[in-house]
Amino acid sequence: MRGKKSESRPTGGAVKRLIDNKWVKGLAPWVVHVFRADKLMKNVYNTRMRSIDFHVHLYPPEVIRDAEKISAREPYFDLLVHNRAHRWATVDDLLPRMERDNVERAVVGGFAFRDLGLCRLCNDYIIDCVKKHPDKLEGMCLVPPLARGAGEELLRCAEAGLVGVGELFPEGQGVDLSDISQTWRLAGVAHEARLFLLWHTAEPVGHEYAGKGNVGPKEAAAFCMHHPEVRVVFAHFGGGLWLYEQMPEMRLYLSNALYDLAAWPWLYESRVLAVIEAAGAAGKFLMGTDYPLLGSARYEKALAESGIGPEIAEQINRGNAAALLASLKSPANKEPPAP
Repeated sequence: MRGKKSESRPTGGAVKRLIDNKWVKGLAPWVVHVFRADKLMKNVYNTRMRSIDFHVHLYPPEVIRDAEKISAREPYFDLLVHNRAHRWATVDDLLPRMERDNVERAVVGGFAFRDLGLCRLCNDYIIDCVKKHPDKLEGMCLVPPLARGAGEELLRCAEAGLVGVGELFPEGQGVDLSDISQTWRLAGVAHEARLFLLWHTAEPVGHEYAGKGNVGPKEAAAFCMHHPEVRVVFAHFGGGLWLYEQMPEMRLYLSNALYDLAAWPWLYESRVLAVIEAAGAAGKFLMGTDYPLLGSARYEKALAESGIGPEIAEQINRGNAAALLASLKSPANKEPPAP
């Protein structure tokens, strides 16, 4: 019977010679650097930064219950709820998620229907949610911008304590964002009631997806040029509109515009935030997850890999949103916040 082969182990002298080797000594600081970097990244993942989620959708139980009936008369709703990415969520789903993911506040809205009655149903639900959880939630209302009675509904919701309007779907609700004859009433009431507007926008190139639509930087810029008095947030990076703020005249025209990060992990590489920081636009971006489509974990990973520092990360994650919300509630500040 053959015996077990003895393992060869380095002697103390061999270890000493290895340590004294000049090449190994030169490599050691880099090993330490990599180890520290890896440890830092693990700390980033394990530490949840506080955030304000500026783009959240909640659905009244009646809408969830009657979704098939509603789909028959609301084509855009039908398109979005009948795809594999769709998720339902009520306030009872959102609150535990906020606690788990260290979400300080959430700005919540319903679904932008063509029918004003369905929008009112969503608005009533959001008003009730905000009243029950004023320490956690800020609310947005919704109207079909061209519908009779839309202005009155916006004023009703503003009086009930909601702070914005959105997410509005230009294509789904049949409104041309670039046509001042279609947007002036909405913009006028929003300005009077001190409500910000959140518009769906999308990149004009790249892959197609349900609800992407054809409203991008050109249309969004036209809205800002027509309505400089209105605070406006363009969802999904404004379809790339922020890049044109490198043009001096567009920086002026877009002084009332902000952008959210909704659907970021599906649209851009993580390092896009480093590009935004280098362009001097980090002060105009708001964290928005598009919950329940996406949760916080994907965004935390993207932030950790983005290459931006902790101060810029905090600014985007909550600082910019906190400043906007404070300005909406400050009687002394009636102008859009400086970029």
